[in-house]
Amino acid sequence: MINSTLNPTFVSVIIPAYNSEQTIKETIQSVLKQSFSNFELIIINDGSRDSTIEVIAEIQDSRIKVFSYPHAGGNVSRNRGLHLAVGEFVSFLDADDLWTPDKLQSQLKALQENITAKVAYSWTDYIDGNGEFILSGKRINLNGNVYENLLLNNFLENGSNPLICRKALIKSGGFDESLSAAQDWDMWLRLASKFDFICVPSVQILYRISANSVSSNLVRQEKSCLQVLERAYKERSFLRDAPARSTLKHNWNISLANLYKYLTCKALQKPFNNKKGLTAAIFLWKYFLHDSSRLQNINFTLKLSLKIVIILIMPSLLDNISNQREVNRQEAETLLNGWVIEKRSEDKNGYPSAVTVSS
Repeated sequence: MINSTLNPTFVSVIIPAYNSEQTIKETIQSVLKQSFSNFELIIINDGSRDSTIEVIAEIQDSRIKVFSYPHAGGNVSRNRGLHLAVGEFVSFLDADDLWTPDKLQSQLKALQENITAKVAYSWTDYIDGNGEFILSGKRINLNGNVYENLLLNNFLENGSNPLICRKALIKSGGFDESLSAAQDWDMWLRLASKFDFICVPSVQILYRISANSVSSNLVRQEKSCLQVLERAYKERSFLRDAPARSTLKHNWNISLANLYKYLTCKALQKPFNNKKGLTAAIFLWKYFLHDSSRLQNINFTLKLSLKIVIILIMPSLLDNISNQREVNRQEAETLLNGWVIEKRSEDKNGYPSAVTVSS
């Protein structure tokens, strides 16, 4: 653990919390277990109506600072936290996500070793409501000026990822409070337009997917993402020469294709129902229209189409298949754990796997 008396660098961690009683304790513990200890943990209680405050109060740590306000939304809460922060660096964490213990230390080290960079980011894996692994996130390692790549694809993936120089955040104007979603992508783009990024090529963020998460509202997410992209591309519309305009139009289509590919895959996650199936079909069609490599990616498109058809006709079938896979996985883990315990017991007693050699 980094000793705060030897390392004067101070970090502010900001958690916006709204009705987070089910997950907030585990999220806070993932911060308190960081190998870097010289931080303040600012929790913005955004008018929670459940027992979020009571759960937080049970955790005793002098680094925790709780501020309560009437409900105003995640963007306002993040900006409130930023206004209260005193650290040289700031990192935001959603109230249901988790960090690995080395997250802050690794990202801080990357920024200290690359002084031109003002944002350090890591890789993400996705977990369910029970904390079980669902899927791996993107494994993109880009450094320096990442704006063009970030415009094509939000490879930071979520708002719980980067460690950011506080002055850079303030200079960029904080989070856009008019956006109902995609506020993180908008913020990362504005930062990338002015500052260098540095990657820590390691999984350090566990992003929780649940039916109640903001990212699960796909129509709202589509609208906000389009707002972010339209604003970013509008700022580049001053390009006058023909090749530059052609490249801009090409990149616009790539951005839209990547967005609708992401939204389609998200719509095809559990729980399955007809409404999500129809939404996925619309997103897939928009992906197909904007994807310049549609013929090369036809197998991928057909697989998604088949899954959509099954969801529309027999949504319970996919649920049963997924549930059976989960049961099989759990049974395999139980058998493996039982075998490991039995094997250790046998090895300890010297039979039957032990071999005795006598002279």
